Amino acid sequence: MTFDLRLVAHSPNGPRLGVLPHPLSVEAGWPLNDVPSLKVSYAAAAAGADLLAQPCEVAVEWSADGGTVWTEDTDSRFLLIKRRGDGADATGLVRFELPGYAWMLRKVVLHPGAAALVNGGRPFLSATPGAIVQTFLAEAQARGSVPGLVWDFTPTHDSAGQPWSKILTIYYRPGIDALTTLINLADQGVLDFRASGRTLQLYNADTEMERDLASGPAPVDLRYGRDIVEAPDDGTFEDVASLVLVVGDNGLVKTYTNAAAAQPWGPWEQYVGHGGVSDEGTATLLAQAALGRAERERVQRTRGITVYGAQWLPWRDYRPGDRVLVPGAGRALESLRLRQVTLARNDRGVVGGALVLNDRFLEKELRLARRTAGIVGGSTADGGSGARPAPAPEAPEPRTPAAPQGLIVDPAAYLDEHGFPRGQVTVTWGSVTQDAGGVALNVGGYELFMRVNTTGEPWFLVASTEPTDTTATYSPLVVGTGYAFKVRAVNLGKLGPFSSVVAVTIPDDTTAPPVPTAPQLSTRLGVVRVLWDGMGVSSRPMPSDFFHVRVWMQNPLAPGWADIGFLDAAGSILVPGLPYGADRQFRFTSVDRSGNESGPSTAVTIATVPLVQGDAANESITTGALAANAVTTDKLAVGAVEAGTIAAGAVTADKLQAVLTLTSRLVAGNPTQARVELNSSGLAAYNASGQQTASISASSGAVSIVGQFASGVTGARVVVNPAGAVAPEIRFIPGSGTNQSRIYSDGSMYTGEATLVMESGTNQASTAMCRLHHAAGFWRVAILDPSNGAQRGGYMVADETQTQLGWFHPTQASQQFLMSSTGTLHRGTWKLGGADSGLIMLEVSVAGNGNYHVVNFGYTMLTVPSLVWSAQRGSGASALPAPTDLIVYSRTQSSVFFRSPTNATSATVITFSVWAWRT
Repeated sequence: MTFDLRLVAHSPNGPRLGVLPHPLSVEAGWPLNDVPSLKVSYAAAAAGADLLAQPCEVAVEWSADGGTVWTEDTDSRFLLIKRRGDGADATGLVRFELPGYAWMLRKVVLHPGAAALVNGGRPFLSATPGAIVQTFLAEAQARGSVPGLVWDFTPTHDSAGQPWSKILTIYYRPGIDALTTLINLADQGVLDFRASGRTLQLYNADTEMERDLASGPAPVDLRYGRDIVEAPDDGTFEDVASLVLVVGDNGLVKTYTNAAAAQPWGPWEQYVGHGGVSDEGTATLLAQAALGRAERERVQRTRGITVYGAQWLPWRDYRPGDRVLVPGAGRALESLRLRQVTLARNDRGVVGGALVLNDRFLEKELRLARRTAGIVGGSTADGGSGARPAPAPEAPEPRTPAAPQGLIVDPAAYLDEHGFPRGQVTVTWGSVTQDAGGVALNVGGYELFMRVNTTGEPWFLVASTEPTDTTATYSPLVVGTGYAFKVRAVNLGKLGPFSSVVAVTIPDDTTAPPVPTAPQLSTRLGVVRVLWDGMGVSSRPMPSDFFHVRVWMQNPLAPGWADIGFLDAAGSILVPGLPYGADRQFRFTSVDRSGNESGPSTAVTIATVPLVQGDAANESITTGALAANAVTTDKLAVGAVEAGTIAAGAVTADKLQAVLTLTSRLVAGNPTQARVELNSSGLAAYNASGQQTASISASSGAVSIVGQFASGVTGARVVVNPAGAVAPEIRFIPGSGTNQSRIYSDGSMYTGEATLVMESGTNQASTAMCRLHHAAGFWRVAILDPSNGAQRGGYMVADETQTQLGWFHPTQASQQFLMSSTGTLHRGTWKLGGADSGLIMLEVSVAGNGNYHVVNFGYTMLTVPSLVWSAQRGSGASALPAPTDLIVYSRTQSSVFFRSPTNATSATVITFSVWAWRT
């Protein structure tokens, strides 16, 4: 027995009726986050046909062995609501088309509800997906609709019992159906859904319904000839573009390019228009999403499967949404996500099927599309018609608007033009349609404020919007930093109260770069050369935040991968000192500037070979093995003795029989190819193509060299364009060993730019090195860990928008200053002791007992400063009483007036430390 399908009839919302034993054909399709479908052909005279004569439910059940245990899996209950037959057909064949049980949500529509509509839309303010969908269903059942439908999620938790990870502020027009809403929420990445029998299940997106079966000790690997019988791929270049024009509000017009995009006919362009976007960070995020989707050929992978002799079976081992290993491009196994499973059973009982899959790049692009839809839609997900305030006549006097409700802040990370992660937020709130007293009102607009989420930090205005615009975006922000936001409405200059405060932490970039292509290995003279072509698998270019590729090696007989070096770009490293004839495996991983690391590349094996092969083993021919006069001039062929075979000092003046006079030229080597030549013009060297590589002019003494130039052979020296270097460079060698510093130009970091890079050697403990980048609009110096190139110490970064100065350590608290047009931000801990203490600006010692004091700053600040006071016990008192009534009366730009606490004795001298800063 083997895998099989069967059909079972159930009465509508009722019990099981029986098996449908003789279908002529069955075809079922299970797409991810959509309504499944079932097609059945049945003869009117066949057993069980009577069960299909009236509306019913049909369950598709599967059995791994064809009969022992039958299982109805998720999304496998269908509604018999459509049939087609031909009365003239003597066989009485009837064809049925059945949608999945979730199709019934089309028959659930949203009613207006008790709250007032906003421009025809019903508001859902700061609502979870569970709360929104349950509102549809519970209200419908209260009206008597869909009585058999149940659900196992709540407004606070999904069907797996996990808290909802997203909230929404959104408006839906009455009349929209629940299925349209549900699919829209899934398309925006808010949730995943399916039905289990008659139970609707909702999950946080990409959690329960995205199992990773492609990794671990026993991955699900579908292979040709065993599990897969067909592998058609449909590809198109229709959407490819290498340039995108982004047009936003307030004159924002930006052009972004992707030189790595496919360009078989040259550059293609694309337009992205987004109203409401006026900051460059949001425009960059939208452009990067568009360029990512348009970077290469779009390919849909379909894989035909067999259930006969297969190791892995659908439903038993995998289901829609799972990640499995499947042959991709080039027949290599890839981790792909199942987007649809289709199974069919013909009239002979033969079962076959097909899978539709996405690779991880397409899945990433889907998430980017969801992110940009959220930005444009003005909420976590775009499913409503938008919010508009209800019209009302203006009052003769300005009235105070009510506080906005439903504030949502959606943070995101993006890469700036230099490949560094930055933060962006999309902020959404509900429309204000009334004044503080509940009377209808047309507001004049909204003001969004933000601050670093630390007590005492100042608030500042970051966006003002039009009356109909309840969404704002803002960037750049610092990843890993918490920010707080609040919004208020404005009416004819009258400022309304603020909304509640919402705080978020800007996420860091968590997307690892592509897996690098496999190493290309070669061996010569006992050394292994490990080459990387600079690309990711499937010809995927490295992203703008690419940092380097790590090179790993292991002995397959003693497994254990060791990091042996890194490559900043396409190139190679040499691995000496390996034993002859012993296999070594090499592989790569790629790392970005946020520390995200890819999975390993394909491992490649090589063994070094001896310098001399065959009978002439090492040192087998020595001078003692040659008879006297065994080698004479008549036994040497022309050219048999070259410069490399003559020992140093073998040719001396006393061995020359005559004086050599140069009449035209003296050539060592091939007269027309590789040679060194002395002629009347001077000394010159040529390569194998006859191209001059070095020359010394006899008349002027000018020296010209193509290739390596060294100021010495050993000891402290400078080497220009050293042999084996990936790019031309100047290398400074202080003495023996490999601890060297270098200077080189890198043209791969920024398109069309030459970046000057300076690298130091390592310290004695090999724990630190320094690297400096000079680019046209970017400058960076940092202390790095030489073992992996990761930042570990002080650094400074400057570009056209901001400057960062700080100290970073992967396991210790970091310190950072960030200065930009919006202000100066410090992250870290201020030092409180010593003469260079933090922000202590001055100290004042005063007597207690309620005296009045004026403290002059000594200079006039630009604005009245904010102050922080701390008191410490001074001389003349055994204890300092708690200052219960310390009062600051006034502050100016140059002084502060205050009274000391009255509960201190007059002999008590109190020292106040005063912090002051501009607001």
